[in-house]
Amino acid sequence: MGFKESVNAALLRTTGYRLQRADARPVARERPPEVERLLERPAFILCSVRSGSTLLRVLLNSHSQIHSPHEMHLRDIAVKVKKGPADKSLGAIGLDAEQLRHLLWDRVLDRELRAAGKRLLVNKTPNDAFIADEIAACWPDSRFIYLLRHPGAIARSRHAARPQDSAEDNAKMVLRYGEAVEEARRKHDGLTVRYEDLTADPEAQTRRICEFLGVEWEPQMLDYGRFDHGPFKSGLGDWSKNIRSGEIRAAAPPPEDVPPELEGLAADWGYREPVAAPRG
Repeated sequence: MGFKESVNAALLRTTGYRLQRADARPVARERPPEVERLLERPAFILCSVRSGSTLLRVLLNSHSQIHSPHEMHLRDIAVKVKKGPADKSLGAIGLDAEQLRHLLWDRVLDRELRAAGKRLLVNKTPNDAFIADEIAACWPDSRFIYLLRHPGAIARSRHAARPQDSAEDNAKMVLRYGEAVEEARRKHDGLTVRYEDLTADPEAQTRRICEFLGVEWEPQMLDYGRFDHGPFKSGLGDWSKNIRSGEIRAAAPPPEDVPPELEGLAADWGYREPVAAPRG
């Protein structure tokens, strides 16, 4: 344990406080003093499936201070408290099943961050879009990065990955994720990043994200191919082909024909003009 860690451990034992480097950026949501969390100011990438979140993850994970692990699936991590003595005991100390679940989430992600030896965690799991309110309740000082992509392009990409699904089922799945992301955007402040912009100018977009997170941008982020991002590397090979020349594979042009179910979402995200309502 280093000097700083030793001092902080002693302060935490005696006063309940610890030293922390000041951050120049204001906190969007202050953490109430009664909310006890190990993880400080985590960030979450909210997006649909097939939105390029793996590319964004490895770009961020290549930063010396940012750890962006493979999908953690918090939505599927829960606790069960049986009625009886356990339920009564937890109630006596002011905890219920939801609060216990949040403590578990916090401990798991803090453990992951400590193992990486970095100071800031950015979680990437598309189904986090469905639990944005819970995430905000668990970590009131959390931050959201909204990764958007043309809904028609998402549908095309997902169909290529899952050709066994019908076009209708595919569009419904994309819409379900897209609506969850849009609802979160309307309720929680955050930074919006477009996949098309990320692939066209990764330096500019990663600079924006670093500013939002309160860290200095590092050129090594664009050289993500030389870092270890864990065992899950699906799709990274294609992007890595041109990495040494500073280029990333550009996003394909959006399809001209967008599934009718996704027209509204495309308009909400600024990819198409809203469809005028028919005159009665």
